[in-house]
Amino acid sequence: MNRRDMRRKRRVRNQIISYIVAVLILAGIVTGGVMGIRSIASAMEEKKAAEESQAQAESLAQEEAMMQSQTENETGEAQTEPPVENVPSKEELLEELVESCVANMSLEDKVAGLFIVTPEQLTGVTKAVQAGSGTEEALKKYPVGGLVYFAQNIQSAEQLKEMLSKTAGYATYPLFLGVDEEGGSVARVADQLKLTNVGPMADIGAGGDASAAYTAGQTIGTYLGEYGFNLDFAPIADVLTNPDNKVIGDRAFGSDPAVVSQMVASAVQGLQDTGISACIKHFPGHGNTSGDSHEGSVKTDRTLEEMQAAEFLPFQAGIDAGTDMVMVGHISAPGLTDGDAEPASMNEKIITDILRKQLGYNGIVITDAMNMSAISEYYAADEAAIKALKAGADMILMPEDFVKAYEGVVAAVKDGTIDENRINDSLKRVYRVKYAGTLEE
Repeated sequence: MNRRDMRRKRRVRNQIISYIVAVLILAGIVTGGVMGIRSIASAMEEKKAAEESQAQAESLAQEEAMMQSQTENETGEAQTEPPVENVPSKEELLEELVESCVANMSLEDKVAGLFIVTPEQLTGVTKAVQAGSGTEEALKKYPVGGLVYFAQNIQSAEQLKEMLSKTAGYATYPLFLGVDEEGGSVARVADQLKLTNVGPMADIGAGGDASAAYTAGQTIGTYLGEYGFNLDFAPIADVLTNPDNKVIGDRAFGSDPAVVSQMVASAVQGLQDTGISACIKHFPGHGNTSGDSHEGSVKTDRTLEEMQAAEFLPFQAGIDAGTDMVMVGHISAPGLTDGDAEPASMNEKIITDILRKQLGYNGIVITDAMNMSAISEYYAADEAAIKALKAGADMILMPEDFVKAYEGVVAAVKDGTIDENRINDSLKRVYRVKYAGTLEE
């Protein structure tokens, strides 16, 4: 309210009071008595008190208005509440943590962090069933990104827990501790420790109930977490389009892309809801092949259009479900690459152009085991690792010769064959997953 309005209202109010006083005087004259005179005096006093009270109120209002005006002039805007501090989001805190860690690492440590190897490859022993000084020294020399365990490494529940706990404690950086635990015929932990096997994925897919796939993933994730694992190379996202494919067989959820997609998404969620990272495999799709990449080269003649309508669908579903990792197989797919027969695990058109750009995947890409004959018969360990990283892979799984592959990648970065920013990008993807669970909600 401005001063002109206040003066106008005060004039109106005074006029009303004057009218009341005039009426009272007239009443006194008419009655001619003392009571009239007293009423006049009382009215005059009331008028005076009302005016004084109103004057005080107006004075206070004017002071408040002046103070508010002064504050607005100083700050440029009305101040009704103290400013709220900007609190960083969980994503911002995670990114800051990841950037800080990578920035403070040596090149050698960065490169080592992109390998997942067996404990035998790391330490040089024939069969690793415990973690001691040899493991501690090896992790200091080669701070790898993770270790993968097989049936030979598992003797008992207590032995497994102790080995994984000590291994994690010896590491300078967070480790992936992984295993192939698909259910059915591939269940290293369940079979060795006589746990209940969730059964082959083909049976779950045949049932058509996606919640059963979620329960299977949750069951596997729960017991893996109890022993100290944090990564499972599962579930299989392959569509079994070739009935003669014995390598995949009942490991897949089935031959219907829509059903397989639902099952893969649910299994990923079931696993990751227990804190275990899922790794869907084997991109771009192993279900149509007939060969075994463990024994030699494997090829699919499927076209891009055919794979977009079938093989890619479960991978897209797993990606949309938030899978932490995608494994790229050693599959030659010339129909996707304009005739280029180089295996998918080191093929830029498949990893970068299709998986990253077309399917929109920004998480960790890991190769299938690089000691398989499909790779080791045609490429040296260092050459294969360099090709995979240049193609867009983030992690190298089980090279035929770990030390040779590691040293080859270090040398490739130093001589400019691989840009160090390429290494940094991959390591940041790895650490976003590793550190995501450490931040409080």
